[in-house]
Amino acid sequence: MYDFVSLNLKCTVCGVSIMDREHTVDNKPSIHMKIEMGGVKGNVYLSSIYGSYNFTCDIPMNTGEIVSFTCPHCDKEISSNSECLTCGAPMVPFYLDMGGKVSICSRSGCKNHFVEFEDLTLAMQRLYEDYSLDETHVHKQFTREAKKKEEPEDEAKEMLLTGTFLNTYCPHCKKSLIENDLLKLKVNRSGEIGELLLSPYLNVFTSKSTIYLPEDQLVGDISCFHCGESLIETEKKCEVCNSPVAKIEVGARTRLLDFYICTKKGCRWHGLKEEDMFDIKLDDSMEW
Repeated sequence: MYDFVSLNLKCTVCGVSIMDREHTVDNKPSIHMKIEMGGVKGNVYLSSIYGSYNFTCDIPMNTGEIVSFTCPHCDKEISSNSECLTCGAPMVPFYLDMGGKVSICSRSGCKNHFVEFEDLTLAMQRLYEDYSLDETHVHKQFTREAKKKEEPEDEAKEMLLTGTFLNTYCPHCKKSLIENDLLKLKVNRSGEIGELLLSPYLNVFTSKSTIYLPEDQLVGDISCFHCGESLIETEKKCEVCNSPVAKIEVGARTRLLDFYICTKKGCRWHGLKEEDMFDIKLDDSMEW
């Protein structure tokens, strides 16, 4: 299994990469395009995670309107004669760096998209190489190996290393929140209900959702997909941005530990309950 497939796209006119590493969406480099809607021009940054519909934009995006997409490098409009099978709007094609095309609907709010591979065998080989589909994940466990940067008084602590697979459970019904090697949660944002999928590996911040979750905003209520109970912890706040946090439980040693995650999209803070920090230490992320 693998966590998420991240697409690297190129302009179908000039062939230059349209990936933007400075603007991240779902904690991955975004797909940058210039757009025009209703005579208003701006920039949109789409999620590169296949199946995610999240984006950021510097102009209002009105649901139902058709958007024109222009390459940020050659300033040529990207369009095609293909129509969306869902709503009839023109499809917008991009080149895949592994060969083939991915097309998205030009109508704001429509989720229709599809991928065409020029050489399926070559594409599958690239997927195996890039995402290690031919390997079984080795779930790292707790270790007592002290890092050189640690202070002497921390050497007795048990460390949870970056990349450790977190066996995660609901604090209410105690059922596993892991499904297909992903941390699955239920999310409710202003009455719109969907699924929030997170990487279960410590300090790997990739995410995907089935509903639109704006960057740098609260995702809304997070709950267990088994029992439906809310996971929001009312007595604790994020130590970085002071946003509400959700509480889950992770397996460690012979007990479950309370583990907190920030509910603000894009914030990477997470932590343990104060008393658990006396004998458990979380590895620092190299991305911070």
